[in-house]
Amino acid sequence: MVTANGQNDLMENYTGAFDGHLPPGTCGALLVVDVVTAYLEPASPLYAAAEAALESNRRLVDAAHTAGIPVIFTNVVYQAGGLDGGLFFRKVPALSCFLAGSSLGNFPDTLKPVSSDLVVTKQYASAFFGTSLASTLAASGVDTLLITGFSTSGCVRASALDALQHGFAPFVVRDACADRHTGPHEASLFDLQAKYAEVIGEAQALALISLLSEA
Repeated sequence: MVTANGQNDLMENYTGAFDGHLPPGTCGALLVVDVVTAYLEPASPLYAAAEAALESNRRLVDAAHTAGIPVIFTNVVYQAGGLDGGLFFRKVPALSCFLAGSSLGNFPDTLKPVSSDLVVTKQYASAFFGTSLASTLAASGVDTLLITGFSTSGCVRASALDALQHGFAPFVVRDACADRHTGPHEASLFDLQAKYAEVIGEAQALALISLLSEA
């Protein structure tokens, strides 16, 4: 279908080809991707105006802790000069925020991992690439991942795609994700829902955490 202004109607174009859904499994975990100061500090080159998403993450982490659902935080740390960041570090100069010792790589004061949480340190976009995350989740019997964090079009999208490819059903929580512009944010959520994940709201995520805790 083509609309009067000559542009394809997006939903009509995708219907029938990309409108499938993934059911949740029986064992879930919450993956909090790169919720660190670099995206919350206005002076940072990676600032994403993510304050509302931070609060959503706080509520989801609290709910997961209460329900006994595993919580995994990711962060990014590079050696001096970004030696371990390869082409990704060279492509994105703002990743220098994450050089070892930079305060921008710290978790915010209002949302820090507790002793029972897992922290995965990565150097690339996906939480799975070059890390032990997939094997850790598999060993714990996890089949469903609720995914949040920053940025939607970057590390969240990459992590959700890899979750799917590793056999974990990804549920991306839109209210708990943020990006530096609404365009990439919304486009990434649309594409994730169409092809790789289920995109849900915070209320749905809280209900899913409750459901998984009863499984």
